Amino acid sequence: MSETSPALDERIQALFHRMSEGLGLVDRAMREQLESASEIMPVIGSHVLSSGGKRLRPILVLLSAELTGYTGSRRVQLGAALELIHTATLLHDDVVDLSELRRGQPSANAIWGNRRAVLAGDFFYGRASSMIVEDGSLAILEIFSNTIRMMAEGELIQLQRSFDTDVSERQYYQVIELKSAVLLSAACEIGAVLGDVTRGEVRRVAEFGRELGIAFQIRDDVLDYQAPSEALGKPQCADLHEGKVTLPLLLTLKRCTTSEREQISVVLKQASQLAAANPGVEPAEWASQLDLSSVLGLIERHRGVEDSMRRAQEHAEKAAAAIAAFPDSFAKRSLLDLLAYSVERDH
Repeated sequence: MSETSPALDERIQALFHRMSEGLGLVDRAMREQLESASEIMPVIGSHVLSSGGKRLRPILVLLSAELTGYTGSRRVQLGAALELIHTATLLHDDVVDLSELRRGQPSANAIWGNRRAVLAGDFFYGRASSMIVEDGSLAILEIFSNTIRMMAEGELIQLQRSFDTDVSERQYYQVIELKSAVLLSAACEIGAVLGDVTRGEVRRVAEFGRELGIAFQIRDDVLDYQAPSEALGKPQCADLHEGKVTLPLLLTLKRCTTSEREQISVVLKQASQLAAANPGVEPAEWASQLDLSSVLGLIERHRGVEDSMRRAQEHAEKAAAAIAAFPDSFAKRSLLDLLAYSVERDH
């Protein structure tokens, strides 16, 4: 995990180049699912699928299957299904968060409105479900259905705890595991189910995905405070404007004085009032009315960002340990490179 970023970037680029054929098949499988009786659905679907993205979930399915000895065509269809689930969650998230940008481009809800965006997300869920059923594995179907349920629970819990300075670390980890880590874990587990390995080995590959997902989300939460808006494809400090108490702020709240904690509470209360006074309006529209300088200063003073990154590294180390017993291979090296990239990336 200590390797320099240029060397890691070079290996990641080589990985994507080598996997371009498989990812091309995944993309084709997803686009085949856009056929609809509704004329607008293929248009929305094409916009969403063309907006970029790392395709991390299908890559994890492809590599986890290869790690465990399977290189057949089922992994392409299952990888495409997992990416359609991810796409559906993004469509719904943008509506919930009132986001007008997704990866630097206008979001579907900004172009076609919330109702069509929600229905497009439902369409993707339905198509992904059909692909999983067509695969025929009850074990994979169970992973799939449990994953969708847990992701919805994570979103509901996060909404329930918005603007709450009393959120605990346990509650924070519960949210990111349900919202983010569970889908990456499912991608790895589904890939491993395709391979000829023991249940214990499937569990270890799933654990790799879970720990990777936690590290990935913590890095996302840190980038919200660190990276410029153009790199994120969304406004900086969007989480704070939306009342999401993520790890950098959470660690700060644990360490600050009573008066400092009150400063943070005042800012979150102001953000909550502005959100309530502007229903249906993206936070970016009223963000200039909120002075975050005191909160950002406290996060810097109490090492909220630095120590969050230390936590991300710890989870990355647990992920690497989970697959340490597997023999050396292209798939294993690639999974470890993706793990390192997830923690070191700048967007």
